[in-house]
Amino acid sequence: MSRKGISGLMILRITAVLIAVMIVITQFHSEKVILPEATARSGIGSQAVLNKVKKVDTAGTRDSVGVSLTALPIKQELAKVEDKKKEVYLTFDDGPSDLTDQVLDILKEAKAPSTFFVLGAQAKRSPEIINRIVEAGHALGNHTYNHEYDKLYHNFTEFWRQIKQTEEVVNEITGFRPQLVRAPGGTYGHFDDTYFKLLEQGGYKVFDWDLDTGDSKRKGVPAAEIVRNITSAKQKDKVIVLMHDGAGHGETVKALPEIIAFYKDKGYEFRALTDEVKPVQFTIDSKVKSKGRTNPSVAWVESHIVPNSALFGPPKALYVEAGGVEMKLKSGEYELRNGQYLVPLRATMERLGAKVSWNHKGRSAVISWGKATVTLDTEKNTLAVEVQGQPLEQNGVTIEVKNGSLWLPLRTLLETTGHDVISVISGVEENRVQAL
Repeated sequence: MSRKGISGLMILRITAVLIAVMIVITQFHSEKVILPEATARSGIGSQAVLNKVKKVDTAGTRDSVGVSLTALPIKQELAKVEDKKKEVYLTFDDGPSDLTDQVLDILKEAKAPSTFFVLGAQAKRSPEIINRIVEAGHALGNHTYNHEYDKLYHNFTEFWRQIKQTEEVVNEITGFRPQLVRAPGGTYGHFDDTYFKLLEQGGYKVFDWDLDTGDSKRKGVPAAEIVRNITSAKQKDKVIVLMHDGAGHGETVKALPEIIAFYKDKGYEFRALTDEVKPVQFTIDSKVKSKGRTNPSVAWVESHIVPNSALFGPPKALYVEAGGVEMKLKSGEYELRNGQYLVPLRATMERLGAKVSWNHKGRSAVISWGKATVTLDTEKNTLAVEVQGQPLEQNGVTIEVKNGSLWLPLRTLLETTGHDVISVISGVEENRVQAL
């Protein structure tokens, strides 16, 4: 065959292919087919349903048979899947007690992670149970120290003191500080706006509940009634359930397997609370405003609340300015406890320009800074101050030994050496203390 003949044949074939492609594209456009590759990229994947359907024209009549993938729009489909997700957060208050081990056994068998809001006094008596709770993957929350309403709701500073007291107990046992807080008896009728705002400002997450099992409405509430209070209640897709594992709640332990079975049958997943879960909080009772509470002073808030949020945020450096000198302590070189910065004596003072020496015979440290000389007696836990050789005062002080270093409250060090603190700032990226 001549070259002209071959060329003519190729042109005809190419033309035929182009026409066929145009027809296919037109058909795909009219049917608005979603390709499998497209559904995979969109995240719908197996949510798309493959159906054999008749082609529908613009008038709604079916005139041919084909195969197409039909799926809801992406956002609509994902929202639909999200709506179907149901979660339950079982929470236990007032423990640990002798019953808590039984509760943990039931939760372990059911593979149901939960949350325990513990009392500091109880945690101190049973540290081994606190460790078991954590090791089992459950969450720990703070339920104050002694649960005494008259003290806790007399004023905020007492509530705060108990939160910090329990926090220290848990931290000593586990090495971490619980950020979750639950008010004894719930916030309704107890919290005013000050309680909510200052706890949030201090870095805590306050949780009430959606459903109360009623296991503490009176003494000895029977297990059948506890179960009925849950199964007869209107359920949400995400629900926080209140129970108790303190002494005297043996019926709660009996009811727990049925409560777990109920939620499993309903398709709920069990979850432990975290600081990322949106808190359930009751409204403020208008009667609380008439209790005549005294709100904390601005100075108290600055020294206790403001620095506290750093405990739960990203690591931040501490900058200290005193006597015209600024120094820096990296994260890990200082500690925030009960609203006070604790710092290593030698590292802090030497970076501020002071001289620190150690008297082995007297078991004391001597700080020389400007005109002041401070002697720290580690056996008597006292600070003796002299100015230009004249004894000025002697005060008691809290001293800790960590990794061979003496640690003291920063404010005590500064004020003892004549540098009064004038501001404490907790910023997004750093903490700062300024003194004269």
